[in-house]
Amino acid sequence: MSLLYPPQVFKHFRNPQNMGEMKNPDAVATVGNPRCGDVMRMYLKVGKRKSGSNKQEFYIKDIKFQTLGCAAAIATSSVITTLAKGKSLSQAAKISKQDVADKLGGLPKIKFHCSILSVEGLKKAVKNFQMKGDK
Repeated sequence: MSLLYPPQVFKHFRNPQNMGEMKNPDAVATVGNPRCGDVMRMYLKVGKRKSGSNKQEFYIKDIKFQTLGCAAAIATSSVITTLAKGKSLSQAAKISKQDVADKLGGLPKIKFHCSILSVEGLKKAVKNFQMKGDK
């Protein structure tokens, strides 16, 4: 079977953004797909800033990932970090699997699950931070 990846997938696979382990993260989440063996770990560093109505909001100050998987798994991990960095936690939680796939120029149907996994990893990390309570 031949997989045709758009150029953006190769770009993020060959030069992933925000890859690596984070020292002293505020939240960590690990997700995996037992069918294909992909495993993703997301690390968040969360900051506070004033929002438009002079309220404080939490935002993703820094984000990193470690992924064991195929080219699509690494590319989707890279893209989710670029989409989430700098966003409020509520904005980051709204990033969809389709947003990730679109940013990569599409994914072969058999690899679309990688975009789902990356979104699950981000949402789980956000939830893990929120469960800790305000800092």
